[in-house]
Amino acid sequence: MARPQDHRHDVVERFRPTSGRLTGWLAVVLGALLVVAGLVYLDDGFPPWIAAAGLLLAVLAWASMLRPALWATEEHLVMRNLAETVHIRLAAIEETAIGQVLAVRAADRRHVSPVVGRTWRKALVSRRGGAGTAEEGPREGMPYVDWVEHRLRELVERAQRDAGVRPGSAEQLALPDAVRRERAVVPRALIAVAVVALLVSLFL
Repeated sequence: MARPQDHRHDVVERFRPTSGRLTGWLAVVLGALLVVAGLVYLDDGFPPWIAAAGLLLAVLAWASMLRPALWATEEHLVMRNLAETVHIRLAAIEETAIGQVLAVRAADRRHVSPVVGRTWRKALVSRRGGAGTAEEGPREGMPYVDWVEHRLRELVERAQRDAGVRPGSAEQLALPDAVRRERAVVPRALIAVAVVALLVSLFL
C-alpha cells in the first residue's frame, strides 16, 4: 500500500525579487573580471590584492543580492538570506509589512527579507497612506509589491483559520516550531575563504 504523500513542504507561491538583481550580476561580473585579470597578468605585476578583492566582491554580491529568495509552502514562509534560511510558520505570523524590505513579525521577533520591497519614496508614501491598496484585494494593473502584500495576508489568514488561532492570541504564541533557522554553510565558507585570500594577498 502506497504511503500518502506529504505536501506540506511543496512550494505554493514563489515571490520574484523586485530589485538588486541587475546590480548584483554587475558586481559579480566585475569581481570575476578582476580575478581573471589577476590570474592572467600576475607575472606582469598585477597586484594580487586586487584579484582577491574582486573575489570577495563577487562572493558578497552573490550572497547578499542574488542568493536571497522568498517562497511559501503550505505551512511556512521561507526567507533565504545571506547567511541563513528562516522558516516561519504561517499561522504564527503576527504581522507583515512591506517598506524598503519585507518585515514579518512572528514569535515576538521581527524577521526581514530584502527580496521584496519598495523604493524609499514609495515606502514613505505607503506609510503616510496607511494600510494602502493591498487590503483592497488584487486588481488588474496592481503593483507587484501590493499584490505580494495581499497574497501574504491571504496565506497567513488561511493558515490561521486552519490552525484555529487568532493574531496575537495566546494560542498563536503557543504554536510549536514557530520559527526555524538553518545556517547557510556555503556562503559563510566562501566569504571566509575570500577574506582570508585578501588578507594573505596584502602581504605578498
